[in-house]
Amino acid sequence: MQRLSGLDASFLYLETASQPLHVCSILELDTSTVPGGYTFDHLRDGLELRIKAMPEFRERIADNRFNLDHPVWLEDNDFDVDRHLHRIGLPSPGGRNELAEICGHIASLPLDRSRPLWEMWVIENVCGTSDETARAGGRIAVLTKVHHAAVDGVTGANLMSKLCTTEAEAPAPDPVDGPGGGSDLEIAVSGAVRFATRPLNLVNVVPNTLSTVIDTVKRARTGQAMAPPFTAPKTVFNANVTGRRNIAFAQLDLDDVKTVKNHFGVKVNDVVMALVSGVLRTFLAERGQLPDNSLVAMVPVSVHERSDRPGRNQVSGMFAKLETSIEDPVERLKAIASANSVAKQHSSAIPATLLQDWTQFAAPAVFGAAMRVYASSRLSGARPVHNLVVSNVPGPQGPLYMLGCEVKAMYPLGPIFHGSGLNVTVMSLSGNLDIGIVSCPELVPDLWDLADAFDLAMKELLAAAKE
Repeated sequence: MQRLSGLDASFLYLETASQPLHVCSILELDTSTVPGGYTFDHLRDGLELRIKAMPEFRERIADNRFNLDHPVWLEDNDFDVDRHLHRIGLPSPGGRNELAEICGHIASLPLDRSRPLWEMWVIENVCGTSDETARAGGRIAVLTKVHHAAVDGVTGANLMSKLCTTEAEAPAPDPVDGPGGGSDLEIAVSGAVRFATRPLNLVNVVPNTLSTVIDTVKRARTGQAMAPPFTAPKTVFNANVTGRRNIAFAQLDLDDVKTVKNHFGVKVNDVVMALVSGVLRTFLAERGQLPDNSLVAMVPVSVHERSDRPGRNQVSGMFAKLETSIEDPVERLKAIASANSVAKQHSSAIPATLLQDWTQFAAPAVFGAAMRVYASSRLSGARPVHNLVVSNVPGPQGPLYMLGCEVKAMYPLGPIFHGSGLNVTVMSLSGNLDIGIVSCPELVPDLWDLADAFDLAMKELLAAAKE
């Protein structure tokens, strides 16, 4: 029996019908590399073998009314892979629009909390962008959904790495035991003990919080602080979200990103942020909706290496100015790099476990009430905490195979929230930068305009680097 951390559990508490809090990824797979040829049954059998080595895929949430602490993970004794693996086909012509439409629909559906919190959808009849690949064996897409309570960016990438290999014919790993079981009484008793000891943890949390506030005030006075919350201008995607989801995706050459990085002496993440900034600036300006003030992105920051706390989610957050008010792309990139440097220093000065420690104290009712208050404030026109989430997840750079199929793209898709109805997540994989974009159609119906603008933003920065 493993108990969820407060941060893990917060994604359960904050979830509503209009705000499902799972993360997704779309993998485009080349089936011509499968030894012996692709069949769905062969893929299913391979997945079942790998899940035996992945206890995270065999665990379910358990809770009861007498439990005073957060829920626990238990082994699902009735686990059946066929309850989680689904097979569908795209309607003709099976292009990106059809793929995005069906994936958006699947992304809007909540996960069944009585079972392990994941699903996998094998989508056939996908027309690959490469005619040669299509003739050789065709493509499929695989959409994977995992609840945010179970993964963050790093643990999600690690989970996918267990499903993927560097060889098409790699053997299945050895089975791994799960967390075991636990009765309602055990859950309640251990929960009561943890609840009773919570005040002891305040001994460190309160002083750390006060020192962080004091340090932030000092940094703000000297211009060495990250962008503060609630200073972002309101845009069309800063409103209450609905339960529907639309998605779009794009793929760039990672060498192009590195060319810009090396020429201007910045980081890869600075270039990624500059691309997002250029795309949003163009998108809003063309609609006459570009604010005078810079948009602000919330950037998840992994603290896995700095945290000794239990839990699947080991993250903090950094508020980053996108400098969308600057017209020149080079000046914008340099300003973003400078602002990111300051924000990273500020973020590093904040105790890595501060967010995790505070969420340990909050009960489900507190999260629910906070979300209702925040949602109602969105209706009254309050300024957003931030404009969007931008996440950059590093991935492997060599050839990658999933159950024998070569991975041609992996588009990560994060959640969206009331007041922040746009998420852009990128992953570097096998020499490419794969970009996944999520919103809801009531806020941003023309999401492909955003996706297609990434290629133009990349060309703009490349041209400046070659001058």
